[in-house]
Amino acid sequence: MDLELLRQALTEENIKDFLEQYRALGPLPGILLPFLEALLPFLPLFIFVAGNALVYGFLLGFLYSWIGASLGSIFVFFIIRKFARHRLIKYAVKYEKLQSTMNWFERRGFGAVFLLYCFPFTPSALVNVVAGFSQMNPISFILAVSMGKMVMILIVSYIGHDFFGLLKSPVELIIVCSLTFLLWVGGKFLEIKLKDKSVQQKVKKSAE
Repeated sequence: MDLELLRQALTEENIKDFLEQYRALGPLPGILLPFLEALLPFLPLFIFVAGNALVYGFLLGFLYSWIGASLGSIFVFFIIRKFARHRLIKYAVKYEKLQSTMNWFERRGFGAVFLLYCFPFTPSALVNVVAGFSQMNPISFILAVSMGKMVMILIVSYIGHDFFGLLKSPVELIIVCSLTFLLWVGGKFLEIKLKDKSVQQKVKKSAE
C-alpha cells in the first residue's frame, strides 16, 4: 500500500466517520487507533486524538487516547527489551551517536522521557525503541510514558474539542502548564522513592 495514499485517507473527517461507524464497539476503536500508532509511527496520532475528542467527547476521548497511546508505547518498550535488545545492542555500540543517546536516557531517566512525551510532535516511536535498548528502569519508563502522554493528549484533546475556546482562555493554558509541572515533580518524587527502595533491597540482599 502506498504510504502517501494512506496518509491522505487518514484525515480528521475520515477518522471521525470511522469512529462513529464503530462506536457500538464502545471504547475499543478509540483505544486501538492510538495503540496502533505506537507500532506504526507513520500513522497520525494527532488526528486520532482529535477524532476521539470529537466523537466521544473531551473526557472519554482523552481517556481512550491516553490508554491506547500509553499501552502502545509500553508494549513496544517491552518487546524491544525482551526480544530485540540483546540481539541488536552489539550493533548499537558501533554507532557513537546512538550509544550516547542511550546513555543520556539512562542518566536522565524519568525526567527526559516525561518531557519528550509531553510534546505532540516528538517522535515517540524512536523514544520507545531507544529507551528499550537502554538500561532505563522499566518502572521509571512506565511512569514517564503515562504522565507525559497524559499531558500531551490532554492538550491535543482540548485543541481538537475546542480549539478557539483554548485561544480565548489563557487561564486554561496556565492550568495545563501547571499540570505539566506538577506531574513532572510528582513523577520525579516517585522515581527517587523507587530508586531508594531498590538500593535498600540490594544492600539488604548483599548483607544476607
